[in-house]
Amino acid sequence: MYAVIETGGKQYKVEEGQILRVEKLDKEKGDEITFAPIMVGGEEAIVGKEVENYKVKASILRADEKKKKIIVFFYRNKTNEHKRKGHRQHYSEIKILSIGR
Repeated sequence: MYAVIETGGKQYKVEEGQILRVEKLDKEKGDEITFAPIMVGGEEAIVGKEVENYKVKASILRADEKKKKIIVFFYRNKTNEHKRKGHRQHYSEIKILSIGR
């Protein structure tokens, strides 16, 4: 069985036992969090009002980590204008515990 959840403005297809990195959540390590799925699938896909009874439970493995640094470089030709910035995105790592009613 799988489900599609939405968090941090993105949608993820998840299955039980899956470990996933999502945008930073305001929870502590070890907390449980519940998502309302957009779609649940298995033998048949379930969408719409029928999905309201389903819940996706997850546990937070890492609360506030940072990804690898990326370099953002801005350059304009012939004007000696350039900027160099670094960015590290915050994320939370979760493990999907169960998908069900």
